[in-house]
Amino acid sequence: MKELLVAETGSFTKKTLPAKILWLGLGFILILLLGAIDYFSGFEFSFSIFYLAPIVLVTWRVGKTPGLVFSFLGALTWFVADAASGHLYSSTFIYSWNTIMRLGFFLIISLLLATLKKELQLQKELARQDFLTGTANPRYFYDIVQMEIHRARRHGRPCSAAYIDLDNFKAVNDRLGHLAGDNVLRVVADCLKANVRVTDTVARIGGDEFVLFFPETEQEGARTVLTKIRHCLALAMEKNDWPVGFSIGVLTFLSMPSTVDEMIRLTDGLMYAVKQSGKNDTRFSSYSFESPGHP
Repeated sequence: MKELLVAETGSFTKKTLPAKILWLGLGFILILLLGAIDYFSGFEFSFSIFYLAPIVLVTWRVGKTPGLVFSFLGALTWFVADAASGHLYSSTFIYSWNTIMRLGFFLIISLLLATLKKELQLQKELARQDFLTGTANPRYFYDIVQMEIHRARRHGRPCSAAYIDLDNFKAVNDRLGHLAGDNVLRVVADCLKANVRVTDTVARIGGDEFVLFFPETEQEGARTVLTKIRHCLALAMEKNDWPVGFSIGVLTFLSMPSTVDEMIRLTDGLMYAVKQSGKNDTRFSSYSFESPGHP
């Protein structure tokens, strides 16, 4: 499943390293440029507020730790430029005092900005997340899968989807209480997320119903994943002594429908056929919108 909660730690990843190096380089150049302007303009003109520009840029684009480093770098550059420009104070202590005050201001701005970005990112991701299971919620699932549908239709690649309904889930709620039912859903979600690729999407779209979407996946690939998932689910239910089974419909789309609703309707119909034929089983089928079959 695509990661729903991504902490902005400022750590370098292989994917974002070039971009972060670019922002760090740009921030460093701005610091040096401001220091040069500060020096050549003389001590009568103050440019200390402008040192916030590279600090804000690096903090927002790269992360908190680099932002703090640039806060120190900005304060140090200002100190050097102020001293080199010939500014004389009544006491050398004033150099240190002014530098410390500016450093404190830069650090506060950097920390506030990093906290703001983290909170904004958290709120954005929580809006996409099912609060109980940590999987995608229906709205986010629809957004992601609709984009994947457009991509699959454009390139003519197959995709697969699985609709999972928990058998006897109501009995768990009635006998053991809703807290136990919530634990069942969390364990099921953990099994699903642990056995899919990063490019796959797992969503809870109903009380005890989950949908999985596998881009660029043929039936054999979907069968392999669902075999692992069923094994994980069976072990988890047995371990916790939960009398829960799983009716699963897995539909491979050789050509994609135009909407997510149509994809879910067809996959749900396949799952419902499992329900009617005895529950706790998995049924695989394929579907082409050019030559519709009967899943």
